[in-house]
Amino acid sequence: MDMNSLMQHAQQMQQKMATLQEELGQKTESGSAGGGMVTVTANGRSEILSIEIEQNILSNDDKEMLQDLIVAATNDALRKVKDMGKAEMAKLTGGLNVPGLSNIFS
Repeated sequence: MDMNSLMQHAQQMQQKMATLQEELGQKTESGSAGGGMVTVTANGRSEILSIEIEQNILSNDDKEMLQDLIVAATNDALRKVKDMGKAEMAKLTGGLNVPGLSNIFS
């Protein structure tokens, strides 16, 4: 493979990466905690889009439990977003472990 061909391939990969990142920004994942009492939705850019809390948990006076459930649901959603990004990256690279790309979603 000559240098010109290698550069073209790198440019194509860069364009595909930009497209992938844009597409991931449109996808969402939801995580939950407390048996679904708290649900957090995040997009592929790891931005939290919404937090849903069941009404019955709001009537409790256990502020610490609610805070813990929000943290757990948020971490669950972000973990799912990370896994989604890794799966999409594997599709893009054909499953190859490309140095420098493997930790984009970690």
